[in-house]
Amino acid sequence: MRPDLGVVAGMVEQGSRVLDLGCGDGALLEELIMRRGCSGQGVEVSTEAFDRCVSRGIPVVSANIDEGLPDFADDSFDVVVLSQTLQTTHRPALVLQEMMRVAATGIVSFPNFGHIGLRLELLMRGRMPASRLLPSSWFDTPNIHLCTIRDFEALAGGLGLHIVDRVLLDASGRHAGGWTSRRPNLLAAAAAYTLRRD
Repeated sequence: MRPDLGVVAGMVEQGSRVLDLGCGDGALLEELIMRRGCSGQGVEVSTEAFDRCVSRGIPVVSANIDEGLPDFADDSFDVVVLSQTLQTTHRPALVLQEMMRVAATGIVSFPNFGHIGLRLELLMRGRMPASRLLPSSWFDTPNIHLCTIRDFEALAGGLGLHIVDRVLLDASGRHAGGWTSRRPNLLAAAAAYTLRRD
């Protein structure tokens, strides 16, 4: 399992009912179900990733989260996870609103496009940057709404969501230490948030 998914898993309370949006191959849900006593459901649009979930025995449905979550009732889960997926959505604000409709707690992680390494690559080379967390070329990336830590926090506040916890990550997806907490928008490669609605 990727290190950043381990961080996200640690943010989910044991025994929670979890909905994982953009669940990929189901690795996070497998961890939560097998080792943290959670019950879980995944949502995935990729046929290949959907098939990997099924082969792992992970409950998953095929759906496009940009169209909302009409198949899920209000407060039907304890936690909704959106891990490294927000930046791939066409309608990030709608996705956040919908996830917070079906659970009072949301966990969101994303790469920070304000990271100094990405800024310098754009400044010095004049080309769209790539990194371990953003490895694809600009013309072949699933990431269409890149944001910074400041951008995300402004969006969350604008939607009336409260930030309960923030974990800053380094380029490997692990907890970032040192000076990162002093200038997170500049020094964190990614971040994971726990959100609650009013």
